[in-house]
Amino acid sequence: MFVGFDYGTSNCAMAYLENNQARLIPLYNQNPFTPSTLYAFERSFIAEAIWQQLPDDENKLIFAKSRSALLSQSRAGKNEHSLNNVNEGLFFGEDAIEHYIAAPSEGYFIKSPKSFLGASGLRQQSVDFFEDVVAAMMLNVKIRAEQHLGETITQAVIGRPVNFQGINAQHSNQQAQQILTAAGKRVGFKDIEFLFEPLAAGFDFETRLTEDKCVLVVDVGGGTTDCSMVLMGPTRLQQQNREQDFLGHTGERIGGNDFDIQFAQKLLMPEFGIGSPLTTGLPMPVMPFVNAMAINDIGAQTDFYDQKTNILLEKLTRETTEPQLLNRFIKMREGKHNFAVVRQAEGGKIALSSHPSSDVDLSFIETNLLVTLTSEQFSDVSLPLLQKISSLVEEAVRQAGRSPEVVYMTGGSAKSPLIQALIRSLFGRQIHIVDGDHFGSVAAGLGVWAARIFK
Repeated sequence: MFVGFDYGTSNCAMAYLENNQARLIPLYNQNPFTPSTLYAFERSFIAEAIWQQLPDDENKLIFAKSRSALLSQSRAGKNEHSLNNVNEGLFFGEDAIEHYIAAPSEGYFIKSPKSFLGASGLRQQSVDFFEDVVAAMMLNVKIRAEQHLGETITQAVIGRPVNFQGINAQHSNQQAQQILTAAGKRVGFKDIEFLFEPLAAGFDFETRLTEDKCVLVVDVGGGTTDCSMVLMGPTRLQQQNREQDFLGHTGERIGGNDFDIQFAQKLLMPEFGIGSPLTTGLPMPVMPFVNAMAINDIGAQTDFYDQKTNILLEKLTRETTEPQLLNRFIKMREGKHNFAVVRQAEGGKIALSSHPSSDVDLSFIETNLLVTLTSEQFSDVSLPLLQKISSLVEEAVRQAGRSPEVVYMTGGSAKSPLIQALIRSLFGRQIHIVDGDHFGSVAAGLGVWAARIFK
């Protein structure tokens, strides 16, 4: 059986075709979406979970040899946690988030691994690790989808952004796609194809068009923003080769996660000491605070938890004029609460999209610690990101050499009033803006495309 698989930065979803209509597959009860998160009691459990489900063939032996140290560690870990199977110590989606929040310093938590797949300078050990993480998450979704469908899924069209990274895009795209392919093959997808996510979202929209249009698809997801200018409509709907209809593409790693991080860095970190003066007359160094909130950057997280940061913070505790604020920061670091702070920033961002002000609850750091913020403050700190998205839109239109007749908005972050206002400012009131299924349109479009190429 074939499916469309949206392995997203924020959420994962699968879709299939039923009576020529794309249907999202319920994964958890009736919910077709699961957060792209994983929590493991031991990091080594991830490798063993993949190894266990591999067929007993040469590939399984090769995998076992390449992960031999991890598999040995996993056996010891099972004994330590009194587990019969590593799957008892692996959690996904909301379950992963709940376990992490309950014990952030005890297990291994990863959120939005898709953000890391195109990172520059990854060693083979890191590539192997991300293959295993992605495979474990794919396997969880695949098993749940198969249970619902009552069939084995062997073919998949997987969505991908136009660019996984802004720097050295060609290499990062190749690396990320290779990781996704290796992970998919490892969990049983025999045939894998890829499709740009904004085009997938557009295909879902195209099934509802009654006449041909030039459509600008703006897909603002959790990790990337992609823009595509595409000729769409009933006369093109059944064509398998659509290259001539794709008039312009742009994409960059700017998404909802970046708005959360910007929110946390600029509006929450002042409560932890960023910007506070030192007795030396110098300002507080900003990099520890920036690194703490940059949860989608491997290098930043490595630096944040490195011994060099320990030494720097010890020095700063002797020099700060506001020790209470810095102590909050040190407590956050020791408890590994930086992911939780960014999660609270995300909640504040969502609240400010419909309210003029909101309280961000940081009482898990310090009792009764609330930060009251306004939508105007959030708008101000979001301006650099909005300017980048504006440039992506304008470049896609420039490549096409014509203006769009319709703008189709999709992706979870495209619901933001700031994004909506940006598009209006670029095209005026006369343009027809259509809001798609912000979370499900990519998966649905991938399902449509899977039917065209695998039937």
